[in-house]
Amino acid sequence: MSSTLFLQSDIPDPYSVYKLALDKNPVYWDETNQIWAVYSYKFCVEILKNPLAEIPIVNPNNKQNLNEYALKVLTHLTRLSNGIQHEITREVAISLFSNMKSIAINQLISQLIQNDLNGSEMDWVNLVCKKLPVLSLLKSFGFDENDSNFIIEKIESFSKIMLSKKKKEQVQLINENAEKLYLIIEKHLSSLPFYKPLLIKISDQYNLSTEKIIAIIVSNFIGLLIQSFDAGRGILSNSLLRLIQHKSLSEKNQIEKLVVEALRFDPPIHNTRRVAAKDFHLGESQIKKGDSILIVLASANRDSDKFENAMDFDMERINNNENLTFGIGGHMCLAKYFAINLATEALYYLLNEYKTITLLENNIEYEPLINARLAKSIWISIQN
Repeated sequence: MSSTLFLQSDIPDPYSVYKLALDKNPVYWDETNQIWAVYSYKFCVEILKNPLAEIPIVNPNNKQNLNEYALKVLTHLTRLSNGIQHEITREVAISLFSNMKSIAINQLISQLIQNDLNGSEMDWVNLVCKKLPVLSLLKSFGFDENDSNFIIEKIESFSKIMLSKKKKEQVQLINENAEKLYLIIEKHLSSLPFYKPLLIKISDQYNLSTEKIIAIIVSNFIGLLIQSFDAGRGILSNSLLRLIQHKSLSEKNQIEKLVVEALRFDPPIHNTRRVAAKDFHLGESQIKKGDSILIVLASANRDSDKFENAMDFDMERINNNENLTFGIGGHMCLAKYFAINLATEALYYLLNEYKTITLLENNIEYEPLINARLAKSIWISIQN
C-alpha cells in the first residue's frame, strides 16, 4: 500500500485510495510514517469509543512558542482533552450550545451575497462558506458588528492553532491576534445571562477556580468558531456541489437529506488521530502503548459493510445519518445539528431565490491539508 498520509491537494480522488485499503488491509501499519491507519467502519467505531485511544497532545511543552492567550485557548479545548478535563470542557461546550439564540440564516446569507456579488458570479467558498457559519454563531450570541467583523477576519489564521505542525508565520499570526480575540469574547460572554450561573455550576461541581472556568468557557467558544470555519465551510461547499447535480429538489426536507448524504459521501474532515494510552487489540492487530492511530472517517463512510451501495450518492438510504463525519462517542462533534441545519437553510434559500445555479469550473482545487478536504474556491453563476 502507498503512504497513508497525503495532502488532499495532491490526490484527485482519495476515495480510490480508501477503497483499495478497505479491500486489502482495513487496519494497516504504515512503517514509513510510524502510524496505524484504520479504514473500516467497524474498526473506526471501535477506536472512537475506546477510552485507551486518547487525543494526542498538539503542542507538548509549548514547543511552538505560543503566547499566554494562545496557549490558554489550546490548553482548554474540548477537542484536545482527555479524561476528567474532557468531561468538564465538554459540559461547558454543551452549555454554550444550549444558550444559542435562533436567528434567520436566510437574512445573513442574503446580506453576504448582495454585499459582494460581482454581477451574477461569485466564489461560493470565500463569499459565503468562510463567513456564514462563523457569522451565524456570533449572531446567535448577540455579538455586535465591529467585533463580528474582527473575528471573521482573523479566524482563518487563528484556526491554524489546531495544527500539530505550524509554520513560524502561522504561530506569529496566532500570537498577534490571540489576546484581542480572547478578551473580546470574554467581555461579551460575561455580559450574557447564562454566564455567571455557568461559572457557579462548574465551580460547585468540579471545585475549580473562577479563572480556570473562564478560560474553559472562552476557549471553547473559540473552539466552536474554529469548527464552524473549518468544517462549516466544507459542509456548505460539498453540499452545494451535490445540489447543483440535483436541481429538481424543492422541499426543505429533501435538501436536508441531501446535506446528510453529502456528509457521508464527501465529508469535509477525512481523518482524525488518536494515540494508544495502553496496549490493546484491534481485530488481529496489536496496538502498543504510544502508537499513533489515523482514523480515516471518509473511508468508513464508504464501507459497503455498513452502507448499501456505498459508492453511490443516495439521499434515500435509510442509515445515511450513521456516518462518522462528526465522530461518535465522547468526542462526537457538538456542532452536528447546528451544521446540518445551517447548510439546509442556506441551500434552501439559494434554491428558492435563484432559478439558475451554474458551476463555472470543473476542476476544484483543494487546500494542502492532510486531515481535511476543503475546496479553495467554487465559482458559480446565480440568476433570478
